[in-house]
Amino acid sequence: MKTEIEKSKLKAEEGNSVDRRFMRRALDLAARGRGLTSPNPLVGCIIVDEHGVVVGEGFHLYAQVKHAETIALEQAGERARGATCYVSLEPCAHYGRTPPCTDALIRAGIRRVVAPIVDPNPLVAGRGFAQLQAAGIDVEVGLMAREAERLNEHYLHYMRMRRPFVHLKLACSLDGKIATRSGDARWITGEGARARVHELRHVHDAILIGAGTALADDPLLTDRSGLERHRPLVRVVLDEELRLDARSKLAQTARAVPVIVFARTCADSARRRELEERGIEVVLGDTSPLAVLEELGRRKLQSVLIEGGSNVAGQFLNAGLVNKATFFIAPIIIGAEGLSAVGNLHAERVMDAIRLHDVAIERHGEDIEVTGYLKAADQPPAA
Repeated sequence: MKTEIEKSKLKAEEGNSVDRRFMRRALDLAARGRGLTSPNPLVGCIIVDEHGVVVGEGFHLYAQVKHAETIALEQAGERARGATCYVSLEPCAHYGRTPPCTDALIRAGIRRVVAPIVDPNPLVAGRGFAQLQAAGIDVEVGLMAREAERLNEHYLHYMRMRRPFVHLKLACSLDGKIATRSGDARWITGEGARARVHELRHVHDAILIGAGTALADDPLLTDRSGLERHRPLVRVVLDEELRLDARSKLAQTARAVPVIVFARTCADSARRRELEERGIEVVLGDTSPLAVLEELGRRKLQSVLIEGGSNVAGQFLNAGLVNKATFFIAPIIIGAEGLSAVGNLHAERVMDAIRLHDVAIERHGEDIEVTGYLKAADQPPAA
């Protein structure tokens, strides 16, 4: 026998054009919180009265505390009675920084709630919909679920896996090189592609590189999108032998923007003290991709943008831990002696190669951006 939630999903899968229009608006509102909600999800809400008039709308910002539903209900006032609530994620049913949104919706006299997906947060996970239904509210779940999943892919992955969503970003030549034989890599792509990279940095909680990239490029790794963000972009370096220079840009700015270096237990103790004096946090122990992600997950970092180099890219791909990949391809040819974008993946046959799906292609000046998803290890950890 189907549960009430399963029945509501079947009912909402297709949806009518009016429902889709209002849900699109709720998703667009939610997207306005990018960079401003972590560790919370992106949520947008629309309250529509019985005449099809929008009487309230809102989206969540972590700093403003209030949830999207509360903001929309406050705008609607008495006009919320008998209205429909379109919300981009299941309303919360627990006390956190705010009271449950389900209580607010019930008190306001909402007649119908339309939402695309269940919130996998263990404190919610269907309880919100169940409370609404128990109060006699018509609940429909499933409309534009794919779009809602994509919008909150960082949050949803983190809640299911307890480790960050991993997005691999690389800039390379037509022949797949990220640097010349001398190590020169500036600039392979043009200004448009580089501006897009800062947009990617803006929506992630952390950015990660290997020690080789840190030494060769001496990058700053900051979010220079010019957009406001709620949390600082945490800069992470995988540096087994602790080779990072205390005079590097990362070390010089560590007190202003966090830097975490992962190194092996046997790393140089004098270098460790020198880096820590600069404000860098040095984590000693297991530097494998999974161990690093699990440690970042314990810090409630929901997403990581990997920006190189080739060895780190290969390690995370071989471990099946990359969820999404973006390649910026410039119309230049470097040659066989250049540094390949990705380290050895041990593919003996073409059919063994890693293939992206749901691929999107954009152009930035003369450069091409190719983004797609990977079939990463998506099973929750054992209890």
